[in-house]
This record gives sequence, structure tokens and C-alpha cells, in this order.
Amino acid sequence: MQSSKKESTEESLRLLIVNCSSNKFEHIKRVIDEGILHVDCSYARNNDEAFHVLTKKRWDIVLSGHDLTQPNAIDLLQWIENRNLNLPLIIVSAYPEENVANELMALGAADYITSAKLTRLVPAIKRSMTEMVRQQEFKQVQSDLQKTEDRFQTITSNLPGVVFQFLLTNNHKINFPYVSDASETLLGISPQHLIANSALFFDLILPDDKENYDQLMALSASKLSTLNWEGRIQVKGDNDYKWISLRATPRRIVGDGTVWDGIMINITRNKQSENEITQSREHLAELSSYLQKIKEHERARIAREIHDDIGGTLTAIKCELLPCIDKTARLPDFYQKKAASIENLVDHVIDSTRRISLDLRPGILDCGIVAAIQWQAKEFSVRTKIPCHVICSKDEISLDADLSIAIFRIFQETLTNISKHANASYIKVKLSESKEIVSLDIVDNGHGITDSDLSKPNSFGIRGMRERCQQLKGTFQIVNNPSGGTKVEIRIPIEANTNLPQTMFSQRKCEKAQLSYVKIRKANS
Repeated sequence: MQSSKKESTEESLRLLIVNCSSNKFEHIKRVIDEGILHVDCSYARNNDEAFHVLTKKRWDIVLSGHDLTQPNAIDLLQWIENRNLNLPLIIVSAYPEENVANELMALGAADYITSAKLTRLVPAIKRSMTEMVRQQEFKQVQSDLQKTEDRFQTITSNLPGVVFQFLLTNNHKINFPYVSDASETLLGISPQHLIANSALFFDLILPDDKENYDQLMALSASKLSTLNWEGRIQVKGDNDYKWISLRATPRRIVGDGTVWDGIMINITRNKQSENEITQSREHLAELSSYLQKIKEHERARIAREIHDDIGGTLTAIKCELLPCIDKTARLPDFYQKKAASIENLVDHVIDSTRRISLDLRPGILDCGIVAAIQWQAKEFSVRTKIPCHVICSKDEISLDADLSIAIFRIFQETLTNISKHANASYIKVKLSESKEIVSLDIVDNGHGITDSDLSKPNSFGIRGMRERCQQLKGTFQIVNNPSGGTKVEIRIPIEANTNLPQTMFSQRKCEKAQLSYVKIRKANS
């Protein structure tokens, strides 16, 4: 292999000449030099040498001779193509046959020049190099475009919605030039079908929401403002409708009309959550109003009892005392009778005070939730004549005072509802504690409860118990018992409702509460 380099300040083209004699190589080199082309020429006698040289070094262009008896140039073209080398190959041949030239050009030759017209060689080299640069730029643009397309497809496929283009032409025709694959999931329509028939999308919109959509679309088209629409669609085959949020930005296309680039997102869960929050707020407002009324009624009742019972008794005591403090002389027997009467009146005041105090907060709660539930069950049985049997897994369940009061109030409300609505003749109560969960099950043998009863707008008792359990991070469930009647299940975590360290109640406090309980029981009997 021979090599020749023309000195120049410009960067030289690396050119390899193959399949020609040394005399022809020198002749071609002189032609190139005379054409003032800065080339670093190298020479390979045959294809085998050329294959070796082409793998060792980067080249800009290859010139190859061509002999009709040996298809050297054809083999070289195929070798370059098989390796995807972006390398132009110019054929220099002594044969001017046009069909040979056409065949080689069809196989990928950059040009075909006869030995008699070597003056065309330099322009052909320049043209081939320019074309190669253009091809490289074109391939780079294609590669960049493909990367951009892949990136776009990756993004759209991972977006939680349908990416789309919507076109409104100047003659008021509408179509979807582009729709992402997510349309199959959200709309139940493949991108191909939606692009072919844009009316399929508008057929999904519920009639009540179409007018609003048309108004917002017309406004966006006239003012080129962002389209923001939320509405319902009914996908074919689905029983329920979906809420979608459509957001798109419009732009004018000269000669075509207006195109919107946007995204559709399924917001059904958000809407359901909003509705649930709204309903919950309404229920809380109703419950708060109801509790306020109950509070005022309770205050009025306590005030009435204090005024009528305690106040009346104190007035009677005063009336009994007045004759005892005047200056009239009376027999000792008179004063003894007055003292006995006053003592009876004072006992009545004490009993009334205790009764009102127990209504506000039973002292038995100081002995723990087990004793409180048992006491309330007995009081309920005495008052309503409905047997109430209590089963407790432990003699003592140590709970935070606030949690004990909450469970006790829920139990009270449940018994009240049973006495008012269940028409029951027997109640079974089970209180237990396991794995830091306190459980209270109340079962009656009444006529049960219906879904309409549970959904009544004025069922504040059940709603209040459910809200109280939710505040305690627990669960409240009321169902029909398989054997008849109604079952109330309450599950509340103990650890989540422990604000202060657990302490056992003092024996003195418990004894005091038990004495109060015994005394009240005697008075009631």
C-alpha cells in the first residue's frame, strides 16, 4: 500500500483508492492535485487490502476501479453496506457502458466516472462529500426526532389521562389529529377509532353537561383562552358515569383553523370525595345543631328540676323555719315536729341533688367501665322492665377516663334507641378487651333495623354514635342479627386514645361511688 499527502493548512480528506494499477493510482492522484483538492491519498491493490485498511482507520471517501470480468467494485459496495459505513464509493472504470453504470449506482455507488472523463472526478468527490454531510445531518435529525418521539410516547403513556389534539377547522369541522393510547382505558374508545370519528367523544358526554361544554368551547375558540371543563361521560358498557377534567390550550393555525393541545383526566374519585366531604359537613352541621338543641334542652331540664324540686324544697324548709325563729312562745313538741319535717325536706334535697348529679355523670364511672356498664344495664332493666344481661371478659378493663365516658355514653344511647324503637324483650351485652382493642357488642331480640332507618335524615342518635367512634379512631356497625333483632358492634383502639398514663382508681373513690349506688338503689326500691 502506498500513500501520498498534499501539504495544506486545510484539513485533508482521507481517500482510499482500490482495485487499480500503481500507474493509474499516480494518474488519479495527479488529477486530484491539479483540481486543487486537499486529499490524503492511500492505495490498496485489491479488496482484501482494502477491507484490512478500512477497519483500521476512518476514511472519508473510496475510489475503486471496476473490471467487467471481476466484480471487485460490487463486492466492495456490499462489504461497506453490510457494515453500515457512511462512506461514499466512486467507481472509476475504463468501460463507458451505461447499463453497467446504472447497475453500480443502484447498488449504492456515489458516482460512476470513465477513465476518459477524469476531469469529472474532483467535482464528483466534492459532490459526494457534500451529499454525505447532508445524509449525516439528515440521519442525526431523524435520530433526534425518534428520541423526541420515544420520549413523548413514554411521557404520555405514564400520564394519568388522555393526551390529545383537537382541531376545529375554518369550515367548522372537528377532528382529533392525535390521541394517546390511554383513551382506551378512560373513554372506552381506541385512538384509531377516535381519530377516525371525533363524534364518538361527544356522544359520551351526558346531555345535562353538553351545553356547558359547548359554551366553554365557543368561548375558548373566540378568545383563545384556556379551556377548563369538568363534566360527566357515560362509557359504553358502564353502568356508572365518570367525571373527567379537560384542560386544553388553543392556538391558531394559518389556513387550517384552531387546534387545542390538552389532557383529559379521570376525576371521579375526587368528585366522590368532594361529595362525601360535603355530605359529611352537612351531617356534622345537622348533628352539631341537634347536639346544641339537646344541650339546651338538658340545661332547661336541669334548671327546671333545680327550680321546681330543690328550689321548692328549700322554700318549704324556709317556711318551716320561720315559726321557729319568731318570739312566740311554743311547746317543745312543736319544735320537735318542725325539726323532723325539716330533716325530711333536707333528705329530699340531698336525694334530688344526687339524682341530678348522676344524670350528669354517674359516680360509678370512677370504678371503671366494667362497673359502669353493669350499673347502667341494671338501671335500664329496673326502669324499662327489659332484662339486660352483661358479660365481661375481665373484672376490670383499665381505660383512659375520657374513653370510658365515651363508651359509656354510646352504651346509654344504644339502650335508649332499643327502648324507643326495637320493641325488644331481652338484651345481651358483651364487653371485652383483646389486643389493645376494647369491644362492646349489644344484641336485642327486637324487630331489627332497615336500611331506610339507618339513612333517615333525623337519625341523630345513630349518627352521633358513629361520629363519636370515628373520633376515637374506632368503628361502629349496626346490623340485623341472623337470629333476629339488631346487633351493635363497637371496636375502639385503646392505645390510640390514651392521653395520660393508665392508673387504677383509688379504693376510697370506688367505695364512695358504690355507696352512692347502693343508696340510690334502696331509694328506688
